[in-house]
Amino acid sequence: MHLKKTKSGGLRGKKIFKQSNVLEPLITIITVVLNNDKYLQECLDSLHIQKYKNYEHIIIDGGSTDDTIKILENNNDKIDFWVSEKDRGIYDAFNKGMSLAKGEYIGFLNSDDIFYSNKTLNYVIETFNENKQADFIFGPVKKHWALLHGYKPWKIYFTWGFYSSHSTGFFIKTSAVKNVGEYNLKYKYSSDYDYFFRMIVKKKMIGVGVKKDKIFGIFRRGGFSSRVKFLDHFKEEIAIRNDNGQNKIIILLIIVYKSVRHINKIIKSLK
Repeated sequence: MHLKKTKSGGLRGKKIFKQSNVLEPLITIITVVLNNDKYLQECLDSLHIQKYKNYEHIIIDGGSTDDTIKILENNNDKIDFWVSEKDRGIYDAFNKGMSLAKGEYIGFLNSDDIFYSNKTLNYVIETFNENKQADFIFGPVKKHWALLHGYKPWKIYFTWGFYSSHSTGFFIKTSAVKNVGEYNLKYKYSSDYDYFFRMIVKKKMIGVGVKKDKIFGIFRRGGFSSRVKFLDHFKEEIAIRNDNGQNKIIILLIIVYKSVRHINKIIKSLK
């Protein structure tokens, strides 16, 4: 049996490292990918056209067997660091990317998704500059037929819809990441929910919702979250609430409410 060797590349391999400066803080963009040669180049191009240029791009590939590696090699001089090796899933890849980040801010651009325009990173910097107290921001994201926008932190206690956007719209200060910690690999499908629960409820961090006319990205149908059964998400949501010490009565009410409201989805998940 032959184990697949780790492959890597990017500007860091040439001893080129980007840095923040007073006028232009460095933004780290993390992209995770696995066998997505269909959309990866479009994803990369949406970053390469950004007007704000002081960013670094870190790509974590989970050991793709299609043409993903070829695309990474073709874009080697536009990527700061990329690695292709077996991992433990999307959240393990997120953790790897965050551990490599050198920027003052960290954002996520999954390989299925794209930034909406060449002004996205400008919006990120503008929002943090206008909200010095903010630990993180949520920018508007187009998801299928809807525009997700706004930020209502109280919703995290009752529903999934406590934040406006997919990871494409989420940016966080690196200092805040060090405070929250890593994604918990105990959760296979919903570790992002656990991350936000810890971030908002336990650490009481300050978030800002960006105005809806400043769209950050487009979330493409068919990504990781869309392939997970409703019941698997639901079970992990309850486990996350329990593990984070939420009131048992509220958890019970959520179970009853969602079981009734989403009975058809639950039945479909059991098939």
